Order: sequence, then structure tokens, then C-alpha cells
Amino acid sequence: MPSTSSTKLTTTIPFMEAFFYWLKLGFISFGGPAGQISMMHQELVEKRRWISEHRFLHALNYTMVLPGPEAQQLATYIGWLMHGVWGGIAAGVLFVLPSLFILIGLTWVYLSYGDVPAVAGILYGIKPAVTAIVVFAAFRIGSRALTSNALRAMAILAFVAIYAFHVPFPYIVLLAGLIGYVGARIVPSEFKSGGHHADSKGNYGPAVIDDDTPIPAYARFKWSRLITYTVIGLAIWAAVMAMLINTYGWDGTLTRMGWFFTKAALVTFGGAYAVLPYVYQGGVEQFAWLSGTQMIDGLALGETTPGPLIMVVSFVGFVGAWTKEVFGPEALLLAGVAGASIATLFTFLPSFLFILLGGPAVEATRGDLKFTAPLTGITAAVVGVILNLAVFFAIHTLWPSGLDAHFEWVSAIIGIAAFIALFKYKFGIMQVILACAAIGLGYSFLLT
Repeated sequence: MPSTSSTKLTTTIPFMEAFFYWLKLGFISFGGPAGQISMMHQELVEKRRWISEHRFLHALNYTMVLPGPEAQQLATYIGWLMHGVWGGIAAGVLFVLPSLFILIGLTWVYLSYGDVPAVAGILYGIKPAVTAIVVFAAFRIGSRALTSNALRAMAILAFVAIYAFHVPFPYIVLLAGLIGYVGARIVPSEFKSGGHHADSKGNYGPAVIDDDTPIPAYARFKWSRLITYTVIGLAIWAAVMAMLINTYGWDGTLTRMGWFFTKAALVTFGGAYAVLPYVYQGGVEQFAWLSGTQMIDGLALGETTPGPLIMVVSFVGFVGAWTKEVFGPEALLLAGVAGASIATLFTFLPSFLFILLGGPAVEATRGDLKFTAPLTGITAAVVGVILNLAVFFAIHTLWPSGLDAHFEWVSAIIGIAAFIALFKYKFGIMQVILACAAIGLGYSFLLT
């Protein structure tokens, strides 16, 4: 953990330095949204000191409210805050692009060559590592965000609501925001988001974008800017949809994918797991782009490749276009690439608009308790939701055939070792992923 004396800060962050960081993050961002957020916090807040914890958590609060992949939107927000529109676009695109290329390659191998024992062994080792990463991320975020008894209680209640009673995530978000708003009027000290930031500044040192750093001109709200970005975003969407309709008709597979994933992007409150039932219903049952087994395999690939888990949509798009032979039986790979690209474009385009349109308003209300308290309450609830995700991973990793079946004790040992490596010995997430993958591969060889 760097100290003030050892941290050298400049007044600005070079664009190319940020560009290569976002590119690197796109290749190593394993662990789902919780792991990715933890990774960004460790690098941007603790090590590089590009942004203070207060500004980081305030941005995180906003992205948690939005539909879409929160980790990718957080990267977009921070990139936008550092370098304006092009900084946000670079951060958001580079967060997704490596994952798209990797998934295209893996999906082609999956469809062309089927099951490979070595790959199954690697996945066996990675799954408990991902579980440990999510638990560790919940601990890191919770230790900083749950600064009062009221916020801790909200995290517990959110976990119980989603785990025991299966309350939809949007309802949890709305209720948490309402509790934060009302609670701030009754006991404002319990819902202050900045109460713990002084300690973090003392531990990490000053940041380039610090708590009191003025809002840059490009991050201030302007009606002309709002209208311009809205028009450009809608024009991109309309141009691509018009091209698809003109080329393939409204009933064409790629056209239907564009419209379907546009709707999916607007209902992804709560991240990938909240939208998976919707994607399953459309991709498997309604349009028959892929089978149920293929959908599960795609989720496994999404869990163990870098980038947001919602990138499973690119798998669905690839398999769907391949299955429907949209370019004929001789061009299956080209069809798959087109399907994956269409799914990715229409899923992520709204995310950029949400940040570029809403970011200035969020920055303007950063110091106003009546605006920040609902977001603080939502972050507290999200900690509980992340714990639920960890339990979900643990159950499906340790009891892959159901709770009444055998217990995977080797997976449990790998998961515990991964958590100890992260928590006690401060190993990097990528190091843990690679080590666990190697262990899983070795274990698979012992079984053969």
C-alpha cells in the first residue's frame, strides 16, 4: 500500500498511459463485476492514485443504479472523468474489446472441435478461484462502503431478500435508494458517504482527482452537450438497424439480434445474472439460436474469460448466427463474428450514453447529501447482492451435481487457498487465476 511520501503525482494523467492501462485491464479483468471493481480500486485508488476513494465510490454508486454492466460503466465513467468523452470511450471499448476477440476464438473452437479434457481441467481450477475473488471483492468493498450500522443492516437485509426470498434486484435497488433518502433526513450521520474517506487519504496519499479537485469543464452539465450526445447515440443505433433491415429484412437473424439485445441492454438491472433468464428465454426458447446446454457452456466461458460477464451475449450472437447460417454453410465463421459483433454493439451502446449523459449531473450532486444518500444506500445493498453471487458460485462449484450429490473437496481447497493468497499474501488476481488454472489442469491429468 503506497504511502504519501512514496507516491509521485502529476497534475494530469497522460492519455496514452491511461489508454494502455485500460487495454491491459481488458485482458486481465477476470472475476466478474465484483472482481473487476476490486481490481480497478486496487490499481487506480491504492497504487496509481489517479482518483480518490470518495470519487471512485461515488461513480460506483451511480453505475450500480444503471442497467448494464456496472464494471464496464465504472471504467467508462473514470475514463471520462480523467480525459473527457474520448477518455470514456477508450476506457469502455478497451474494457470489452479483448473479451470479444477471446470469446470469438473460444466459441469457434467450441463449435468446431467440441469438448477438450485439458480445457475442462483448466475450468475446474478457475471456478473456485472466481468464487474466492468475488468473496474477496465483497470484503474489500464492504469494508469501505459499510461505514455505519444502518448500512451494514441494509447489506444483510439485501442478501436475505435476494437469496432467501428471490426479490428481483431492481426492487432491492429502489428500496435501498428510498431508505437512503429517508434515512438521511432522520439520521444523516448514518448515510454520509464521505465519513470514511479521510482515513483512506491518510493511507494512500493524495490523488490526481482528489475529493476536492474541481469538476473539469467537459464534465459540467450543458444542455447543448446533452442533446448532441443523445442525437449521436441514437443516430448510431438507427443507422446500424436501418442497414440490417435494408439488407436482411425485419425477420432476418441479425436484425432480430439487434432489436433483441437493445431490449436486453435496457433491462439488465443487477448485472449479467439478472438478465440471463431474459437472454435464455429469447435465445433458446423464442428464436432457437442455441440450445440450453450451449447456453450453460457459454456462461462457463463468460465466467472464465476477461471482461464483463454480460459478454455471454457475444457467445449467443456467435452461436445463433452460426446455427442459422446467415451467410450460408460455407461462411460459418464470418457469420459467427457478425453475430457476436451485433450482440456486443447493441448491448453496450446504451452504457456509453448513460455515462456521457448522466455523468455531469452525478458530479454536480456529489456534495449534496439528499442526492448522495440514496446512492450510498444502494451501494450498501449491492454488497449484500455480491455476497449472494459468491454463494451462487460456491454452490455450483462445490456441488456441481446438486446439494444432495458429492462434495468437490479439491475445489474447496483450491478456493480457500485462492482466498488466502488474495487476502493475506496480497497476490494479484491474475496470478491467482493462472495458478488455480494450472492446479486444475494438473488435477485433470491425475484423473486420466
